[in-house]
Amino acid sequence: MLKFKTVLLVLISILCLSNVQAQFGAIELPEDIVKVKFSIEQKGEDVTVVADVTTKKGWHINASKLPAGSFGIPTTFELNKSKDFKLVGGIIEPKPIEHYDKMADETLVYHEGSFKIRRKIKVLSTSDFVLKGSFNYQTCNEVKCLPDYTYEFSLNVKGVEKLAENVDTEEVDETVISDTADTALADTSDKVTSEAAAIAKKPVEEEQKSNWVIFLLAFGSGLIALVTPCVFPMIPMTVSFFTKGGTNRKKGLRDAIIYGLCILGIYTGIGLIVKLTGTGDYLNNISTNPVLNIIFFLIFFIFALSFLGAFEIRMPSKLVNSADAKADKGGFIGIFFMALVLVLVSFSCTGPILGSLLISASTEGGNAILAGMFGFGLALGLPFAVFAAFPSLMESLPKSGGWLNTVKVVLGLFELAFAFKFLSNADMALQAHLLERELFLAIWIAVFGVMALNLFGIVLFPHDDKPERIGVGRGVFGTFVLMFVIYMIPGLFGHPLKIISAFPPPLHYSEAPNGFMGGGNNMHVNSTDEKLTYIEGTHLGPQGIYVFHDLDKAKAYAKEVGKPLFVDFTGHNCVNCRKMEMSVWGEPGILPMLRNDYVIASLYVDERTPLPKEEHKTVTYPDGSKREIKTVGQKWMAEQIISYHIASQPYYRVLTPEGEDVEEIGSASYETHRDPKEFQKWLESGLKLTGKK
Repeated sequence: MLKFKTVLLVLISILCLSNVQAQFGAIELPEDIVKVKFSIEQKGEDVTVVADVTTKKGWHINASKLPAGSFGIPTTFELNKSKDFKLVGGIIEPKPIEHYDKMADETLVYHEGSFKIRRKIKVLSTSDFVLKGSFNYQTCNEVKCLPDYTYEFSLNVKGVEKLAENVDTEEVDETVISDTADTALADTSDKVTSEAAAIAKKPVEEEQKSNWVIFLLAFGSGLIALVTPCVFPMIPMTVSFFTKGGTNRKKGLRDAIIYGLCILGIYTGIGLIVKLTGTGDYLNNISTNPVLNIIFFLIFFIFALSFLGAFEIRMPSKLVNSADAKADKGGFIGIFFMALVLVLVSFSCTGPILGSLLISASTEGGNAILAGMFGFGLALGLPFAVFAAFPSLMESLPKSGGWLNTVKVVLGLFELAFAFKFLSNADMALQAHLLERELFLAIWIAVFGVMALNLFGIVLFPHDDKPERIGVGRGVFGTFVLMFVIYMIPGLFGHPLKIISAFPPPLHYSEAPNGFMGGGNNMHVNSTDEKLTYIEGTHLGPQGIYVFHDLDKAKAYAKEVGKPLFVDFTGHNCVNCRKMEMSVWGEPGILPMLRNDYVIASLYVDERTPLPKEEHKTVTYPDGSKREIKTVGQKWMAEQIISYHIASQPYYRVLTPEGEDVEEIGSASYETHRDPKEFQKWLESGLKLTGKK
């Protein structure tokens, strides 16, 4: 224990020294942390002044509008008063990040990374002129804020050939340069903007949310692992050893708690190794890789066969024996190796669950893997400490028996069902159309049907004993599984199956996109039951809507018909994309707008179709990294990251018929607009701002 305390003190000292170095290191200047480039976008008399801002990693600048009572300095973007132009509207900025700071006891509203802030003017001069202005900001990180800093700029603006007749030039001198609207046009714009801001007022912290979800799933997986035949019988045996094996009751209790902590430490250590080696980041995009998805299908399939009794997956005997020998030494080292022995010998049951967990968490990155392994280890180690502290609780545990094998069989069938999800991912990524929606659902109906029959004692596996009677719990669970099987059957005929919409291929990826015998949801193409006219260059998409898969073609068509463009950054293997398409797009107030009022471009970022060689190129991302663009999916991913500085899907934007981004309403996504009412308001705001509603 002395060595352990020494190591702990050394680690704390290192952290303190690191903090001191961070606080009193090199002097940081605002102009070195935040870079701003100024430019103009001019179309006749309409000019947009653009401030292209890039902040250093870990730093941010405040938004232009801060909550009342905020101690921060808001960002200002002012244009010097001149008779050559008239200001139109206020500052146009991306949707800011909102974060409640406990220490400051206030909500911080800020921007970070790379983004653009704009001001709009209307030219009132027939001669070219110089526009001058200033950009003032305050930059902060997690521990401090620097004094505000001002960039001053000058830009050349071209005069117009002829002034518009309805422009009141006499009011120009009275214009106050501020962040408020100056014209009736801006008033309507601000109204819509405020509506859109109200829709998405909650801060989005995607990574933290996903890590918590992974943690909870992992914790649940650990609890499931506890009731497997390899782990469950060891609980009373191991706890009894610690609580009764020695004369000192307190020492036994302490050792049992250390034993549980060692189990937690072993699994967390595995996750930490994966995180530190960067393996999680490498696996971050596995859901789009067909080769890896096929490998994961095989892994899950093998795990399923193991659970069903075909064979057992064991650790090498030499490794187990070596750990067992060291466990006999006693003390902290001995307890640690006892925990390691449990981890190794229980691998035949925990391995498939842990492997499934690692594969699922790896799609979220290294932090998610660490959170997942911590959750799994906590669930597996906690009972040993709890039962050691309260031994009487063990009397309430059910006795070992055939029910443990039933748990393994159910888990094996779940593994088998989810194995085909990975195979489906590979099939959709390759667009092979070998495992389409109908076949996928048929497989799931069969697998869960066998599960129900097993629970009712009708279909048995090698290690099963035929039950004399079915218990209440087993019977109820079997009934729910049977209900799930019956629920899936209409999906073969084109029904949407919203409950599991994230798992099977989408409706348009099927043998009969409109459903067998006309029973599919896609047949109801609009509110008047009129057939949609096929448009050249489109494809059948979600909810029976014809969508473009090429952004340039979609822009050209939107301009031709004078409709706004709905840009949908999506993916063949995007789970949340399918949820949005099935549960939100098809709602009564939304579907008519998407079908009749918008032109839709669905851009699949995992589309693996090669681009023509003349379109191959290397692009630079906002973080300075370079990427080679060789496939259609890489092209759309680069478009999303470079234009909007985000790489998650689904991600939605609205463009005007002329192809300009409607920045006033920002973006929509699964995290911010999964509520159909919020999504509907967002779409309506887009129509208002483009003058179509």
